[in-house]
Amino acid sequence: MKVLLYVLLSLFTLTSVSCDKDDDVQGIEQSVVLDTDKATLQVGDELVVKPTFTPKVSPQRTYSWATNNPDVAGISMNDDYSAVVTAKRSGVATMTFSSSDRKVSASFEVTVTGPEDDGVIKVLAIGNSFSEDAIESYLYELAAAENVPIVIGNLYIGGASLDLHWSNAQGNAPAYDYRKIENGEKTSTPQTTIEYAITDENWDYVSFQQVSGNSGKYETFTTPLPALVKYVKEHATNPEARYILHQTWAYDESSTHSDFPNYGNDQKVMYESIVEAVRKAKIAFDMDYVIPAGTAIQNGRNTLIGDNFTRDGYHLDFGIGRYTAASTWFEALTGINVVGNSYKPAGLTELDAEIAQHAAHAAVVNPDKVTILSDYQAGEAAPLTAPVYVNLGHKIVPKWNTLGDHHEGASIGNLKDENDAYTNISLVVTQRFNAMNEAGESVTNTDFNMPAEVSTQSYYGNTRGVWQNLEIRQSQITLSGLDKNTTYNLCFYGSRSGVGDNRETKFIVGGENAKTVYLQTSNNKDQTVCADGIQPDFNGNITVTVTAGENNNNGSGFYYFGAMRLAPGQ
Repeated sequence: MKVLLYVLLSLFTLTSVSCDKDDDVQGIEQSVVLDTDKATLQVGDELVVKPTFTPKVSPQRTYSWATNNPDVAGISMNDDYSAVVTAKRSGVATMTFSSSDRKVSASFEVTVTGPEDDGVIKVLAIGNSFSEDAIESYLYELAAAENVPIVIGNLYIGGASLDLHWSNAQGNAPAYDYRKIENGEKTSTPQTTIEYAITDENWDYVSFQQVSGNSGKYETFTTPLPALVKYVKEHATNPEARYILHQTWAYDESSTHSDFPNYGNDQKVMYESIVEAVRKAKIAFDMDYVIPAGTAIQNGRNTLIGDNFTRDGYHLDFGIGRYTAASTWFEALTGINVVGNSYKPAGLTELDAEIAQHAAHAAVVNPDKVTILSDYQAGEAAPLTAPVYVNLGHKIVPKWNTLGDHHEGASIGNLKDENDAYTNISLVVTQRFNAMNEAGESVTNTDFNMPAEVSTQSYYGNTRGVWQNLEIRQSQITLSGLDKNTTYNLCFYGSRSGVGDNRETKFIVGGENAKTVYLQTSNNKDQTVCADGIQPDFNGNITVTVTAGENNNNGSGFYYFGAMRLAPGQ
């Protein structure tokens, strides 16, 4: 009986509808009003908006909410047709409630005001030694030269991968050295969590990067990156923050890094793999920007400087390598062309700085491919006419070539003479040293005219027993690209101050001919030794092998190599 009554009522309703105009029916809503016609929200605020239908009946039509500017304000509908508006970033958005047949609708305007812009760029990297190379040395100074205030943060763990960062985030692990540069002052806070650093500032940019060996392997991004980005967004205090992928650089062609075989020990293959992996990750995970430091370095390698941007085959050289990466970050973050920036690190020539700036600018313009800088190509090799000075230490010093690492494979790809002219002569560590000593004499009187930055540092080995888990009985560097038809004079300096024993160091210099010279490095302030008239071997190479001399009576057999001069022979 109930079923029959329902059918009869339905037929009556349908008949009644058919006799009138489509919408002139009691029981079907004809219009709607919202309980607000304008709203102003702060970023992060939420607002509930309710519709009221006329006549006051249960809505028969299908309805939805929409925003014309989802970046400014988002909206979601509840079961009762009310909506929750979420303020995302500064701006204006129109929110519209409408029926699917478009016969009933209402709108209102939302104005979102964000945190007051203090004019300071704030950038945080969740990284490792590659972010240290890129942003900790020269980025602040480049910004200061253009009167751009900037705060730089780096969450540092050496060799950290995206997987490790994500694991640390999940466990809120206090695993980071949190470095921060503000007002030109650098601080370091150990045992810091990702959450702490994220909430320490209203960061405008947060950067992510993969560990170098996996940087060209897209599959290593797919699980940890989106999870880590989501975590950061949930904890960020600036809802307008932008999220960056740091495109890192390929290894030197001569690199001995254990992951280089993953790319066939081929720099070009590794570079192209990094570009593709980062490009795909940006698209797949909706990242805002890529900072193409890797392309900038590759641009520079295709100039007269050559493969001379790292200190150990993968970490950037303290001079032009780090300056090129920082220049790329500066232009990408500020939009200001870095070419012509007045800041140049001490020890970097005007030409080096110019090449670095152009390499960085070209990378920002064309981030996914190498740009050949035609004005900075190498010319024909010329005979050596002026001395070349090499500093075995970490300081960048004018007129000196800095060999910034003591491990095998560390190199300088194109040495400059004392007039800053490139020579096409290269140097590589072919047998490593133990580590760096910083206790050399600070005041010296030699024909090297060394500043303290050179004389106080040296690389050392130990021929008698284990020291710092190593026994290094001899070390060696190899010079190549020399004219095999001429001769060269090689002179050496090393020093260890404040000692009372004999730390005689022996230098064995070999090419087509060989000479051995000895230097007393203990408390050495004024002595250098020279092996003159050395002719390169058939391949244009000269080797310098360093070890303890026969008179060395130090218990560990320490020997020291701090500086070298290569000059034309007779």
